[in-house]
Amino acid sequence: MSILSVYHQSTPDTPNKVLTHADDIAATLAEQGVHFEQREPAARIRPGTGTDEVIAALREQIDGLGGGVLEVLSIDPEHAQKDEIRAGLIDERRHAGKDLRFFVSGRGLLNLRVGEYVYALVGERGDVISVPAGTAQWFDIGEQPNLVLVRVFESEAASKVELTGDESSRAFPGLDDTF
Repeated sequence: MSILSVYHQSTPDTPNKVLTHADDIAATLAEQGVHFEQREPAARIRPGTGTDEVIAALREQIDGLGGGVLEVLSIDPEHAQKDEIRAGLIDERRHAGKDLRFFVSGRGLLNLRVGEYVYALVGERGDVISVPAGTAQWFDIGEQPNLVLVRVFESEAASKVELTGDESSRAFPGLDDTF
């Protein structure tokens, strides 16, 4: 079940709102220019599956999301570099272009800082979220990651990352703290 928690940046321990219905999540994120929908993945793919296999199994569905430059994060609890990968995703960043994420399997926590609020989405299998260019964000895969996530960018330039240097993201709950 997808969960959206909305925090004021001054109270990272206490959400102002917690939503679990897809329509409510979509409406709340739409107010911030973020698109959220749910689509059933065309294939069951286990975390840890190789990038080429993930893309081949979902090619038609990925193309339906707009195509472009693809990134696949396929990680399971046995991954030798899971801690390093997690540490690299926690830093707040902005992308030069639109960032579209398709949760194929498992779950992850996408945090979006918009104005004075942080929108923390526990995304799960079938969730598709499109984040506008320049939106401050960070992502948590948890201590025991179990996730297949496909990211789609319009171009190589759109995927360019700028770290914000803001470390307040560490004050907000991580994926393992959401349940």
